[in-house]
Amino acid sequence: QVQLVESGGGLVQAGASLRLSCAVSGRTFSRSTMGWFRQDPGKERRFVAAITWTSGRTDYADSVSGRFTISRDNAKNTVYLQMDSLKPEDTAVYYCAAGSSFITRTEAQYAYWGQGTQVSVSS
Repeated sequence: QVQLVESGGGLVQAGASLRLSCAVSGRTFSRSTMGWFRQDPGKERRFVAAITWTSGRTDYADSVSGRFTISRDNAKNTVYLQMDSLKPEDTAVYYCAAGSSFITRTEAQYAYWGQGTQVSVSS
């Protein structure tokens, strides 16, 4: 099946940048969407950004629009999340997800999930 592995998280100060990577292995999706979600302990997992694998169409949550950029490298089967101007409220575990539909914001549409990578932003 499909396996997703996130990397690139860490502890940074407010205003700094991080780039998360999501390496996809196994059976490759076609007409699929790659998404990033994040979750703080005790809170609901929320949509961050998504990109369609073939066309590169993107979608962003209002809270990260203008600061985060999602991209993909088809040759490397890797999706990235460039995070700039990080804020303490961005602190969360970030999850990469893969879905077979073009619906971007609905968690249930993603069949495969990574293990998550911790992003911590100090004030």
